[in-house]
Amino acid sequence: MLDKMRNIGIMAHIDAGKTTTTERILYYSGKIHKIGEIDDGAATMDFMQQEQERGITIASAAITTEWKGCQINIIDTPGHVDFTAEVERSLRVLDGAVAVICAVGWVQPQTETVWKQADEFSVPRICFVNKMDRIGADFFGAMNDVREKFSCEPVALEIPIGAGQDFDGIIDVLNMKEIHWDSESEGEKFTISEISENLKEEAQVWHEKLIDAVASNNDALGEKYLEGEEISVGELKAALRECTINRSLVPFLCGSSRHNQGVQPLMDAIVDYLPSPTEVPSAQGILLKRNTQESVSVPCDPESKTPSALVFKIQYDREAGILCFVRMYSGKISTGTQIYNVAKKKRERVNRILRVNANRMDQMDSVSAGDIAVFVGLKLSQTGDTLGSEGMPILLENVNFPEPVISVALEPDTLSDRDKLSETLEILSREDPTFTHRDDEETGQLIISGMGELHLDVLVTRLKDDFKIACRVGSPQVTYRESVSEKVEYAEDFSRTLGGKENTARLKLCVFPRETGEGNLYNSSAKIPSDVPQEILEAIEHSVNSCFSSGIQMGYPCADIGVTLLSFEYDPLTSTTFAFEAAAAEAFDKACNAAKPILLEPVMSVDIECPTEFVGDAMGQITQRGGIISSMDEKVGGNIIHAEAPMAKMFGFSTNLRSVTQGRASFSMTFSHFQKKGNL
Repeated sequence: MLDKMRNIGIMAHIDAGKTTTTERILYYSGKIHKIGEIDDGAATMDFMQQEQERGITIASAAITTEWKGCQINIIDTPGHVDFTAEVERSLRVLDGAVAVICAVGWVQPQTETVWKQADEFSVPRICFVNKMDRIGADFFGAMNDVREKFSCEPVALEIPIGAGQDFDGIIDVLNMKEIHWDSESEGEKFTISEISENLKEEAQVWHEKLIDAVASNNDALGEKYLEGEEISVGELKAALRECTINRSLVPFLCGSSRHNQGVQPLMDAIVDYLPSPTEVPSAQGILLKRNTQESVSVPCDPESKTPSALVFKIQYDREAGILCFVRMYSGKISTGTQIYNVAKKKRERVNRILRVNANRMDQMDSVSAGDIAVFVGLKLSQTGDTLGSEGMPILLENVNFPEPVISVALEPDTLSDRDKLSETLEILSREDPTFTHRDDEETGQLIISGMGELHLDVLVTRLKDDFKIACRVGSPQVTYRESVSEKVEYAEDFSRTLGGKENTARLKLCVFPRETGEGNLYNSSAKIPSDVPQEILEAIEHSVNSCFSSGIQMGYPCADIGVTLLSFEYDPLTSTTFAFEAAAAEAFDKACNAAKPILLEPVMSVDIECPTEFVGDAMGQITQRGGIISSMDEKVGGNIIHAEAPMAKMFGFSTNLRSVTQGRASFSMTFSHFQKKGNL
């Protein structure tokens, strides 16, 4: 039953308690029988060796559990900015999310990043204010911070009884009850009682605020409220569910996951307020027909004869091989059936379907619309590919990932390791779209690129530990981009005789600069005669897209370049796909070189959290590196400095920042945009 299914993600800033909260959810729902602690390296969701050693989440792990008759598919996502792609692809397939917010740190830089990503995909969410037992915890401060930062309307379903060392439970302001947890049973047992006399007044105030907020966003309840009629708990919950799904309200809960307090009401809220797959808008796709593309809606219908699914994650398993994490949007796919990869235009066979339980897999006969599962046996599929029907090739919205901004050179210790290294890098780049690799033609070195120093460090460690490949690693280098600064048109004639057959092509391209951050674009304004095969047009597009990745003069990928096919001449007797590919590549190269090429360098958004007394020193560290301070937020016990700085000058920043702030400052860094470095 789809109405008894929830696809949810746990998202937050690093170290806010996402994985700890998930461990409690699994324990209380009976999925695991012992709570694993991150501090001990024993968390169920952090099953990669590096996750256990570093105490952070790297790969988003999926797990299925049940609570009150509802199937909950949980995806635990990383909080570190270097693994933003893991968050992005997870949010793409979720129906709802739980935002875990630290009661002391409130909205932290990575919280802002994931919140904006969730807004982009219109994901309804509830907030869990964690770590209420920490000194300086402030539930209401966290709520106000969310309201100010994200211009949303938070509504408290619970308020804490005490804070810090005095945190002693919660008041459920919806049902007007007091809840206390039993520490001896690891929080599994709790008592619900009437509210103490000294807390009744405050509880009543928040109960009225809850009714007022819900009634203001629901016409039917609004009328009853204005007429002074009593609103039942059932009516409140139904209206609040509606408000949460349409994102007009954000329910707030609180607790301390580490000390097993407040998790069961959070699980109730997931079931009560987050949507089922049928309660979110239908997925949007593009129906690919010959020479035309038509936007279509893909309703979540298990009975549909046209299956449609999105590959949102690839993971390598030593025993099973490539695991494809798939979200089903329509229809049903069974074990052993052939499916059509719409993006690759190839058929593939699903050898096995597995239900994911973190590091354990259970066999399934089939998977239907709304569900999440793992396919084994797909040899071509990559992250973002759509699996469907050849008769109705619908391409679901693709996932866009940020460009890698940092590179290192790799050299295998032995020649025999070279081929093994190339194969392994192919596996890793299928797993992670923000990780790329290439051979440098000038130096002959193998260059790998990623989102940050930690990102590449994790990947190199995996090469050595998981795949047993010994290699030497160079110093990190910035990954630049190439672009053009002028508009140029160029016509190319191609004629060559190969194997006694003449190959000819003639076309005209226009190359022009696009606005910063708009990306590369290929389109056609040429008139297409009816006798031109589709393969010819695809060959031109493929050639231009390949040129985007190979650069203009220095071999760096292109950025923010537009290419328009203005005209072409096709001869049925001599024109071939090879000729048009070669002509397009030559025209692109010559047009870009004539369009005054420029070099672009990556600029990073930097957020520094530091105590007030060290703000000046922290700002000095950024400005010394050519950074620009954009704004500063004041918080309890410190400040957050927002700045932008060129990536090339940010190496070693962490060490210097710790040095001038006595180790009390921390920072996060995300890619912002590319800017002009100078003419080539």
